[in-house]
Amino acid sequence: MRSLQQLFENNRTWAADMTRQDPEFFRRLSTQQSPHYLWIGCSDSRVPANQVVGLVPGEMFVHRNVANVVVHTDLNCLSAIQFAVDVLRVDHIIVCGHYSCGGILAALQDNKLGLIENWLRHVQDVRAKHRAELDALETEEKQHARLCELNAIEQVTNLSRTTVVRDAWSRGQAVAVHGWIYDLSDGLLRDLDVTVASELEVERK
Repeated sequence: MRSLQQLFENNRTWAADMTRQDPEFFRRLSTQQSPHYLWIGCSDSRVPANQVVGLVPGEMFVHRNVANVVVHTDLNCLSAIQFAVDVLRVDHIIVCGHYSCGGILAALQDNKLGLIENWLRHVQDVRAKHRAELDALETEEKQHARLCELNAIEQVTNLSRTTVVRDAWSRGQAVAVHGWIYDLSDGLLRDLDVTVASELEVERK
């Protein structure tokens, strides 16, 4: 029960495949990372960041949490953003939600799940902010899908207002924050048509 041998076997197969494709891959990877992208996504096991955009290890810096939330008091998330922006000098930050998100559904239904209810309060704030729009939708399924979108859009705004991103813009560093959503039913990403790349664009939100 303590052994996860299959995972080690999978790892050896994967490493061998990568080495066959590019004999220098791991040597290069071990010396530095220089990604152009920071991905902030949901912890959901069905949304592997690198794979859905077809990037190999080293090309995307990743932070994930339940329901892809960016909160100004979350030092874990803020530290990842700060490292990506100030040290790695990423060009793009992608906040990616996904349809059929269990965290979003729990927030929508106000489920009693214990500790995580405190985290999902942030999503419930988004729900309250857009209550009229959500209540106008005919089914819970449509409300759920729309809340997944609205939550990702809200987190783009939150991220754009962090001191890390605003400081980067103030010193002339080019960083763009994008809102996307991933559809589990077809494996495709969709642009939510919300991109913020300057202080002026934040003020327009």
